[in-house]
Amino acid sequence: MRDALLWYLLAINLVAFVAFGYDKLRAVRGGSRVSEKSLLWLAFLLGAPGAWLGTKAFRHKTVKRSFRLKLWTVTVLELFLVGAVLWWLYGSEWTGV
Repeated sequence: MRDALLWYLLAINLVAFVAFGYDKLRAVRGGSRVSEKSLLWLAFLLGAPGAWLGTKAFRHKTVKRSFRLKLWTVTVLELFLVGAVLWWLYGSEWTGV
């Protein structure tokens, strides 16, 4: 189970990173783009680290304040979701209580 989760996390973060790079490439060259909704969903599906790395590595979506705010919101929601799942799975043994 842990190996599957690790592989999922690696894959979703790689996909998010590549999606930001692809969208930046399409923005520079023109053509169809990856929707902001899709980029945010990739971040929400536990791909926020890859999304943030993509924004930094490709200097993409860094100026657009509304998108940055949405990405921060998704990241915080993701952290709460992960915390809630860990609490549900491990409860008091996770906190040491």
